[in-house]
Amino acid sequence: MDHNTEQKFQELLKNLTEKFQGDGAMDLNSVLFLIGVQEVGHGFRKYSKEEKMNLMHVAICTILEPYGFYKFTENDPDGWPHFEKVKNVPPINLQEQEALLKEAALNYFSENNLVDDLTI
Repeated sequence: MDHNTEQKFQELLKNLTEKFQGDGAMDLNSVLFLIGVQEVGHGFRKYSKEEKMNLMHVAICTILEPYGFYKFTENDPDGWPHFEKVKNVPPINLQEQEALLKEAALNYFSENNLVDDLTI
């Protein structure tokens, strides 16, 4: 991952931590969880372990959709979005996967104007 992207992602984490007044430091998984909550639209509440995993899956599909890996198909009756896999992510190592997800998350927040004072 290039230094500029990592710096922007760290700024995103800082802004989100301040916005949500979190006690601990946020990480990529926290960001994915927040994106999933945003996309499902059920707000902050207690989620089961399975729901948390599903929220992160929704987030990954959502942020990778602009890259052509997934396509939104529909919302189910409970409001959960569903996606169809369009193509596989090319074989990349864990660091490259993390870099792709961080870049995609930055694009998501930037394009959706979800953090008012975010300077990315």
